[in-house]
Amino acid sequence: MPAFQAAVERWGADMLELDVRLSRDGVVVIIHDETVDRTSDGRGPVGSFTFQELQTLDAGSRFVDPEGVASFRGKGVRFPRLDELLETLPAMRLNVEAKEPQVARPLVELIRRHRAEERVLVAAESERCRRSVRGYPGPWGASREQLLPFWLMHRLPGGSPYTPAADVLQVPETWKGLRIVTPSFVQAAHARNLPVQVWTVDDPDDMRRLLAMGVDGIQSDRPDLLAGVLTEVAGRPPAPATEMEAP
Repeated sequence: MPAFQAAVERWGADMLELDVRLSRDGVVVIIHDETVDRTSDGRGPVGSFTFQELQTLDAGSRFVDPEGVASFRGKGVRFPRLDELLETLPAMRLNVEAKEPQVARPLVELIRRHRAEERVLVAAESERCRRSVRGYPGPWGASREQLLPFWLMHRLPGGSPYTPAADVLQVPETWKGLRIVTPSFVQAAHARNLPVQVWTVDDPDDMRRLLAMGVDGIQSDRPDLLAGVLTEVAGRPPAPATEMEAP
């Protein structure tokens, strides 16, 4: 939650990207990894803990800031529930990836309960993780199974005959040594009214290059750097933190 709030309140993020899994007692929890090992002082699969058990772990214990300091260790940071985020930032757009099949239905039920379909995009790396909620009325990110044929076929003479049944393409710039995002890829997506969002971009020079290529969004772990680039390149108003820190 401190990261989400800082991204919005200090750096003016337009959208938050996050991943969800299900606790043992059915709570939709915001966490990327299958286990808690890398990001907390606990050990074991997320699904082996009740939500109350997850709350006993220090979710800031292993975070290290750009200066190399464990600046959130022992500060009471916990794994949040998705509904906590929906309630805390009620106007914020969210890009939520279902990391496992069993979380898809509870995820969509929660979004509907908050009447947040218009501001929550449901994403999944693989269709198997969200197959049970096809027909979700909100925005839908392209999965790997949809992206791969589009990437292959857009390179054909005359372009691709295939349009993914999705609202946005979210891709890495490169994948396993293959270049995914190119000017022709962006143009082919735009010809089908599909915006292109690229992850995860933390270097300002890469941000500038991708924006010049025409990408529509950049997912970054460094919203502070991205905010400055957007002001410089796109004329976006300075982020609130920049204005506060100005002499």
